Amino acid sequence: MLFIVALPLIIILSFKKKYKESIPARFFLFHNSRFQHTHSIWFHVCSLGEARALKPIVDALEDESIVISTITHTGNREAKKYRAEVRYLPYEMYLPFWIRPQKKLVVLEAEFWYMLFAIAHARGAKVILLNARISDRSVEKYMKFAWFYRKLLAYVEIVYVQSEGDKNRFIALGAKNVKVVGNIKLAGEIKKTQSYKKPDGEIIVAGSTHPDEEKFILDAFFAYKKNNTDAKLIIVPRHPERFEEVYNLMLEYAHLHASSLERFSQKKDFSSDMILVDMMGELNNIYAISDVAILGGAFREDVGGHNPLEPAYFGCKIITGKHFFHQKELFKYVKHVQYVDANELNAALYKAKELPPSMVQETINLQTVIQKIKE
Repeated sequence: MLFIVALPLIIILSFKKKYKESIPARFFLFHNSRFQHTHSIWFHVCSLGEARALKPIVDALEDESIVISTITHTGNREAKKYRAEVRYLPYEMYLPFWIRPQKKLVVLEAEFWYMLFAIAHARGAKVILLNARISDRSVEKYMKFAWFYRKLLAYVEIVYVQSEGDKNRFIALGAKNVKVVGNIKLAGEIKKTQSYKKPDGEIIVAGSTHPDEEKFILDAFFAYKKNNTDAKLIIVPRHPERFEEVYNLMLEYAHLHASSLERFSQKKDFSSDMILVDMMGELNNIYAISDVAILGGAFREDVGGHNPLEPAYFGCKIITGKHFFHQKELFKYVKHVQYVDANELNAALYKAKELPPSMVQETINLQTVIQKIKE
């Protein structure tokens, strides 16, 4: 009934660039047949970050048959880089007809779909939660539905969580076998795909930005540039469907401040005052030539921040917002980070001159997890 009521909205959303592949696949099974392979190790992830985090685990399971399901288009595209059969996870009402028997179902982070757990378990898969987390902001909501999560977690053989706090929350929800292993993103390989020559001057990159954040960053940058005329700003929006919107905003600032602007897809010499990176897969390459990284997603209350490991790996001085609740565990391992409100960005840029580069001070051993998956 809910599906029928929501059908007009689902159809409208399917025309949006962001959803034009995932919605037809998930809600209408368009080009989204059942996995051909059975008795494989099945990983389910939501989006790009979780798909990337799988790499060291998939590499260690080279003798196993692997299948992967995803929710988002970016996650699906990343998963296709692996030696695996990849599908979108269908809407729950399809799962009893769609799921085939697999050896293991490994679900990352907070992808808690009841029918996924119940049907996979009924078809013989042992269910494992990996990198599981319950954020400070969402714990109250989980506890209100503890009866539901108790039923869902009854299908789970083992829960590998990111922190002791997560362990306590899962136990409170009824999980029986909970182990702390840390955040598996610490094990991921961080690398660049292209090497660019670092331009003259101070390079400030605004990475993985969301709506409204670009305006705060642009205001702070031009206030800072009055006394630091050689500074350049590179903006890398989180979602490609926003490239045109962000370019038009940057164009307004370029006219207002008599500054130069370029699109990265058209010109890659970093000669302008501002550069919009309107291509996917370039963020690490940009971090590698940047001095300061303003990490987006944490200046709004509804996103939860983004992964700080990549800018820290390349030695950027990280500035981010105070709403990083989804990345709280990762930020514990990164030193020399400034956490500021949007109106404090200008002061943070000046303070960055005095601070050492951000750095990661932690590793993780996944051998226990890999052995459990192989059992």
